[in-house]
Amino acid sequence: MVDRKSLSHKTVKFGGSSLANAEQFKKVKNIVTEERERRFVVPSAPGKRFSSDVKVTDMLYSCYDAVSEGADSHAEWEPIAKRFDGIIADLGLDLSLESEYETILANFRRNAGRDYAASRGEYLSGIILAKYLGYTFVDASEVVQFRDNGALDADMTNALLATRLLKLGGAVIPGFYGALPDGRVRTFSRGGSDFTGSLVAKATQSAIYENWTDVSGFLMADPRIVEDPQIIDVITYTELRELSYMGATVLHESAIFPVRDAKIPINIRNTNAPEARGTMIVPNNHADAREAKRVVTGIAGRKNFSVISLEKDEMNCEIGFLRRILTVLEAFELNFEHIPTGIDTLSVILNTDELKRCPEVVDRLVEVARPNGIEVEDRLALVAVVGEGMKGKRGVVARIFAALAHSNINVRMIDQGSSEMNVIIGVNADDFDKSIRVIYDMIVLPEL
Repeated sequence: MVDRKSLSHKTVKFGGSSLANAEQFKKVKNIVTEERERRFVVPSAPGKRFSSDVKVTDMLYSCYDAVSEGADSHAEWEPIAKRFDGIIADLGLDLSLESEYETILANFRRNAGRDYAASRGEYLSGIILAKYLGYTFVDASEVVQFRDNGALDADMTNALLATRLLKLGGAVIPGFYGALPDGRVRTFSRGGSDFTGSLVAKATQSAIYENWTDVSGFLMADPRIVEDPQIIDVITYTELRELSYMGATVLHESAIFPVRDAKIPINIRNTNAPEARGTMIVPNNHADAREAKRVVTGIAGRKNFSVISLEKDEMNCEIGFLRRILTVLEAFELNFEHIPTGIDTLSVILNTDELKRCPEVVDRLVEVARPNGIEVEDRLALVAVVGEGMKGKRGVVARIFAALAHSNINVRMIDQGSSEMNVIIGVNADDFDKSIRVIYDMIVLPEL
């Protein structure tokens, strides 16, 4: 076991916007070389250079699909090569990727798979960045291992990463992918470079995992809804999970698990404003978390939910009633979001698209539960108000609902977890944006 207290090295991950072109690569090098502790670097594939641009990963998917259908592979590859060769030329590197291109195209023609195709953006980006930094390039397929069933082999990956990386002065490990036992490339879900960075940080017991993106931290609310929302200085892993699940997307949701287990803080930073402190994501009992005075940490939400409401006399006395409801949902492979209940009522909150996929579930619920009445309502939106500071704090929830009522917003559902750190509020989809703005305005008042 590596003693993190005796080490000061850091793992740094850079997103696609941080590596979109040569100018961004230069910013990345300045950041990495500014602190010698930044030894382990995890890059994404180049992202958009401007709003109408196409991400390299999307270009790779399109190229692979076209080649699989018999298109001229070199013609389809040309725009991708142009992106990477342009970065190399602008950086003035003595580097050619021609042999890599030929290998990739040969594998495309052999139908290597869409996972392989998608991973080549990170792979090529990693080769360029390693050359530019003077670091060792470590192919993720050699150190991130999946089992035959496609699940990550966490123990083997941790051992391989630690053995390979800790003896290097500096290394670049492409994000997003690894390999199956037979050597075939396997990718994480979209945004999985965050997860790779987390695995590297855990394996090397880094002092901190810096995740560099294009925002100066985690915002208290969606800036598309709330004008100039405040940056969250400190957030706990638990709060982050709650907000990420409800739609906040700065960090890939599953990326926190490896570092959370190792109690390694995450620092969200802005490649374009490296002087900004960003947001620290820390364990619940971390000193920074204890010092944070904010009652509510953030607000997030999602639309496109439906409510199946059942009414039945003395439902609460009927043993096994809820189990039968859940058995029906399981049979139709439906995940529920929330199940608010009353003495004679029960509501199931589901994703609308998932419910429309199997409308017969309602008839099955009637057959199994035999309710006095059942009703389905669409156009529900869920808003989550999250903050560990709400625990034991009187009046917070009352003020939230008072603010909504004052703005003539009807609350269709309320659900508060036993931890008291989050409140889920259901509103009409048309009131979604307004609800978030109203709650945000109430939260940021200094007297809260």
